[in-house]
Amino acid sequence: MKPDVICLMASSVDGRTLPSRWRPKGSGDLFEQVHEQLGGDAWLIGRVTGQEFAKGAAYPAMTSERFPRENWIVRRDARAYGVVLDAQGKICWGRADIGGDPIVVVLTEAVSDAHLAGLRSEGVSYIFAGRSQLDLAVVLDVLARELGVKRLLLEGGGGANGAFLRAGLVDEFNLVLCPAMDGAKGAPSVFDSPESESDQRAPITSMTLESSTALAGGALWLRYKITNGPSAPAQASHG
Repeated sequence: MKPDVICLMASSVDGRTLPSRWRPKGSGDLFEQVHEQLGGDAWLIGRVTGQEFAKGAAYPAMTSERFPRENWIVRRDARAYGVVLDAQGKICWGRADIGGDPIVVVLTEAVSDAHLAGLRSEGVSYIFAGRSQLDLAVVLDVLARELGVKRLLLEGGGGANGAFLRAGLVDEFNLVLCPAMDGAKGAPSVFDSPESESDQRAPITSMTLESSTALAGGALWLRYKITNGPSAPAQASHG
């Protein structure tokens, strides 16, 4: 059964998500506060966002070992998991958890044995969700079956968010709207797409405002229920 997918993002009033560019500066820890209140079994980010948490330099380029393309789970008893889309296996972690949440990397079967050896050496769990492209519906199915995830917090970046949205897989959208402006080109946004998918639209048929909560410093927490219609196949490359 598909987990509930709850997208959570913080943005400036003009929809940008890089706080270092915002003026006035500072949004505090509002995102983390809402994250805790939503209480997911797991949270998911894309490769670019995931790279920001990596501490390693590079895994060895070669290995004599051969690994079956089967899910490899180190821990099944965690309170929450940090799930990272890394289709081609580009992130060298140098760690096995983020903030105490075990890392689970989502790969395609095209990943190298050397990369799998690197992940295993660090105790980083991984699952497979496609041959050469990630099938996002399969990602959700595997997380539910392997780890019992019922409530997944989708937390960026814009590419990962957009792929789930266009696939009709987002059930709820939570936005922490911060009293700041970016005001210039080039900053990432809440939802994005590659050029090849720029003409695709999300199959959303309705959005219902469930709640609007005033937060510290003039920020707002907007919570929308999303209703989706039929969608295209849920595939994404994600690096």
